Amino acid sequence: MKGFLHLEDGSVFKGKLENGTTEDVNGEVVFFTGMTGYQEVLTDPSYKNQIVVFTYPLIGNYGININDDESKKPQVKAVVLYECTSNYSHFEAKYSMKEYLEKWNIPIIHHIDTRAVVKKIRNHGSMAATISPFEHKEEQPCEIFENGVFEVASSSIETYGDGDKHIALIDFGFKKSILTALLKLGCKVTTVPFKMMDQVNELNPDGILLSNGPGDPEQLSAYFSQIKQLVVKYPTFGICLGHQLISLAFGAKTKKLLFGHRGANQPVFDNKTKKVFMTSQNHSYVVIGDSLKNTDLSVRFYHINDGSIEGLSHATLPLLTAQFHPEAHPGPSDSEWMFDEFLELVKAAKGDMLYV
Repeated sequence: MKGFLHLEDGSVFKGKLENGTTEDVNGEVVFFTGMTGYQEVLTDPSYKNQIVVFTYPLIGNYGININDDESKKPQVKAVVLYECTSNYSHFEAKYSMKEYLEKWNIPIIHHIDTRAVVKKIRNHGSMAATISPFEHKEEQPCEIFENGVFEVASSSIETYGDGDKHIALIDFGFKKSILTALLKLGCKVTTVPFKMMDQVNELNPDGILLSNGPGDPEQLSAYFSQIKQLVVKYPTFGICLGHQLISLAFGAKTKKLLFGHRGANQPVFDNKTKKVFMTSQNHSYVVIGDSLKNTDLSVRFYHINDGSIEGLSHATLPLLTAQFHPEAHPGPSDSEWMFDEFLELVKAAKGDMLYV
């Protein structure tokens, strides 16, 4: 059936709608530049409530398997692309992308001029959008959902593995690959919903990891004090939203980028090693550089293209943060070493709390 993508600036794009109903679907429209990794994108909790435009013209050619999900179900609100193939080829594939999203009632609008949509987003910035079976609408899209973190975080504490180093993974909507990376390195991992952070001390972990998650980090301002108390006690790794929350907890500020960084081809410079590596990213917000002046945080990584902050360290605390995704799903895997560096911080602290 016919479908229409309505953007906040009044633009309307015509395409073909799959899995659609007579109900409109609203969300923030963003774009992802990777040629592969669509399954990880669909199931990444950081994409909660977003309408994702895939810039590569053909999506779905290797199907959907049962191993690469980053959460238990798709998190995106809808998908926009040029062509979604039903003919997939991969030895692990179980479904086509269309079949998979149909199962979860996630709309696909295809044969859209995705290049034109991306140009609109790059010029105007991320916008509210509506996918509708109707070409003409009285009102333009206006709502962007920034509090998805309260929908994707788990509701109970769970423990995985039995390694000799115990890591508390604070869950703001964590990707499965972060848990997998820690288990692969021989850690015992306990996932703790962010609303239950007050129970971390009872677990007596050797270190903590603050996970990725969706939305504006300022939505979690009520938890900044708890986050800082944990960071000064335990060796800490913050990824994506976790990186932003640590920055805010120590007095820095964040802002929203014009159209964010999303893709598997983002170049980052390491001030410590003086090397550039490629990263996978998915974020709208960044830490404001000038706001670090009155903190003990310093820039460890920055983005080559726009100079934005991509990770921090602390003057005295065993702290490492990354705005990008070192778990590398989707790839590249250039920054997986950061998990090793985090565990070196944990081992150096001998599992003892730094402050009481």
